[in-house]
Amino acid sequence: MNVVIVTGGSRGIGAATAILLGSKGYAVCVNYLANKDRANKVVDSIVRDGGQAFAHQADVSKEADVVRLFDAAEAHFGGVTHLVNNAGILFTQSKLVDIELERFNQVLNSNVVSCFLCSREAVRRFQAGGAIVNVSSLASKTGSPFEYVDYAASKGAMDTLTKGLSLEVAASGIRVNAVRPGFIYTDMHADGGEPGRVDRLAPQIPMRRGGTAEEVANTIAWLLSDEASYVTGSFIDVAGGR
Repeated sequence: MNVVIVTGGSRGIGAATAILLGSKGYAVCVNYLANKDRANKVVDSIVRDGGQAFAHQADVSKEADVVRLFDAAEAHFGGVTHLVNNAGILFTQSKLVDIELERFNQVLNSNVVSCFLCSREAVRRFQAGGAIVNVSSLASKTGSPFEYVDYAASKGAMDTLTKGLSLEVAASGIRVNAVRPGFIYTDMHADGGEPGRVDRLAPQIPMRRGGTAEEVANTIAWLLSDEASYVTGSFIDVAGGR
């Protein structure tokens, strides 16, 4: 059985990914930090369509919580075989000069440390055939000036972690890849203070529109699948040509 943990699985790309993987036969552990009701709705959607899922609260930037998360998934379904590192935070748009150290540290802790801890735990437990997909961002390439340099820096670190880890575990039969979403319609933009950001920037996108969480989820699902069995250390930009 394929057993996947989706961190930050209660909304946006994480929720869309969890639901899609559930429909493809994965047993899904929907990780969430605070919004239990929303996580349970994702689980209900998977179960209603005949899949297997449960929700588990964990702060994946904390080592003990990550171990507890993997233990819970194993108790429900057996050994974890796949991981989607999607958990992350974003704060209000700001120039770097106005970003406080507390905010910068919080972004790195939530976005990078969580990816490190979950990836490390996965590699410790995976057998050959396991796969990890990290949800990075196009911001890792653009730097996101005047808006989210701290967020962009965290995603750049995630890209480096993806590449380095993929090379370390390739001979063990474990694959590690990343997707870099561009301007995607999720409520994360509201966290940044501009819910309509995608619509504002759509004219700058070659495809002239924002993307959907489901389009990103489809890419994640492919990278996790055996169809991508010879793909590791790779990055797919889901960004409409940006």
